[in-house]
Amino acid sequence: MAACRALLRGGSRTFFAASLLLPARVRDPACAIYAFCRLADDAIDLDADPAAALARLHDRLDRAYAGRPHAIAADRAFAEAVAHHAIPRALPEALLDGFLWDAEMRRYPDLATLHGYAARVAGTVGLMMALLMGSHDPHVLARACDLGVAMQLTNIARDVGEDALAGRLYLPLDWLAAVGVDPDAFLAAPRFTPALGTVIAALLAEADRLYRRAEAGIARLPASCRAGIGAARLIYAEIGREVERHGGNSVDRRAVVPTRRKLALLAASAARTASWSTARLDDEPLPATRFLVEAALAVPRHGRSRNDLDSRIAWLVGLYDRLERRDRTGRLAMARVVR
Repeated sequence: MAACRALLRGGSRTFFAASLLLPARVRDPACAIYAFCRLADDAIDLDADPAAALARLHDRLDRAYAGRPHAIAADRAFAEAVAHHAIPRALPEALLDGFLWDAEMRRYPDLATLHGYAARVAGTVGLMMALLMGSHDPHVLARACDLGVAMQLTNIARDVGEDALAGRLYLPLDWLAAVGVDPDAFLAAPRFTPALGTVIAALLAEADRLYRRAEAGIARLPASCRAGIGAARLIYAEIGREVERHGGNSVDRRAVVPTRRKLALLAASAARTASWSTARLDDEPLPATRFLVEAALAVPRHGRSRNDLDSRIAWLVGLYDRLERRDRTGRLAMARVVR
């Protein structure tokens, strides 16, 4: 868990700060899932053969879900988290597909296909977080996906210039065509124009629409979790406000929320989430996230028989036993080397 926390602290200051407001029963498995996803993203992104890297990651998933994780801290913590919280395998599998789309440098013809990408790389994370918190209401799960997608759209709006330097473009192609921005010309020489600024503004407006939809779900999370998730929602939306304060220019600069502002949003999150309880909860899931919600609902969670519980307990005990034996074997081997 220490290794997983270090990855979270170094990889996402926003999520790390927000996680401090979560109870340990949620914070620790969330760190585990983040760590596995972070390493998986790097494994695909940095490999010369992304498809081969994806195959290796599916093997890691196989082993984690079988209770035989590789001797990697993140994999071991991830195996425990998905078993204890009944995280359906379809969720991390969809996330891996999104990472592969990154490596393939896919472009997105319209907002609907961009939603499909965001659903995989971020909607999955929002849904897994909701499951860690014990939320099983289909409307709350749909709102968790909305929050993840909104955050990813904010990321895209913030990183237009940085992505372009890496040869990547996530803005909807039909939106760019409508304002006369040629994608290939932009990638060849990235520069900010007012026309591009209108596309970035439109993407932030879509993110804000989804943030508002997500509020109803946040307000219906367990009381101990609302402030942390509410803080993440507020801080991420503030990134969009920073982009807007600079005229939508995220090509020449990267928007950063000042620490003082983050602290103020963290302090305000509890009061703000209380006001969201009247927001409408029952909007349909985005078409792009419906399959994720259905996968989560397909996993039995209520009314387990005694045999089901005994089997689950036995699985966890076996996992701990295998990990302990592996550690003991490793220590004995090290002792022989030292001698």
